[in-house]
Amino acid sequence: MAKPKKENLPKAVNIDTQAEPGSSITYANEVVATIAGVAANEIEGIAGMVSIPSGGKIGKNKNLTKGIKVEVGPEEVSCEIYLNIEYGRPIQKVAGEVQENVRKAVESMTGLHCVRVDVHVQGVSFEKENSALNAGAKNAKLPTAETEDDNVRIADAREEAAEETAPEQSAETAAEQ
Repeated sequence: MAKPKKENLPKAVNIDTQAEPGSSITYANEVVATIAGVAANEIEGIAGMVSIPSGGKIGKNKNLTKGIKVEVGPEEVSCEIYLNIEYGRPIQKVAGEVQENVRKAVESMTGLHCVRVDVHVQGVSFEKENSALNAGAKNAKLPTAETEDDNVRIADAREEAAEETAPEQSAETAAEQ
């Protein structure tokens, strides 16, 4: 079952971008990284983002830009995304969906041409499988005595074990006295 994508992004942007001569619009890298991070996390099959191996610069919105590296030019942008995929998901399909969703989001929100979206799959997450196994173990019932006879046998066995050790202890205490 596919996770519903957020459809709050405009499909087609028809904005008059003719600005006054000498004026320009610039985007901070963190702005584009935030857009890319939100778009990547909308895709089902993403277990989470991974810290950038080279120790990329991350600002205030650390949780949104974790695993995202962008380079913004005057008219174009490139993105690198580092993430983990959920076990059992087709990696190529999920990575392709991430690329497409990030490209669409960045282009529609900024008007910049997204020249490349590189997805680096850093690992596979077994978190859902482990949580399912743990939930199954918690719901499992341990075997118990099925009848009253079983309870009597268990109690008799305990009494016999106690009686066998009791005479030895009393003999030892008598010898000591």
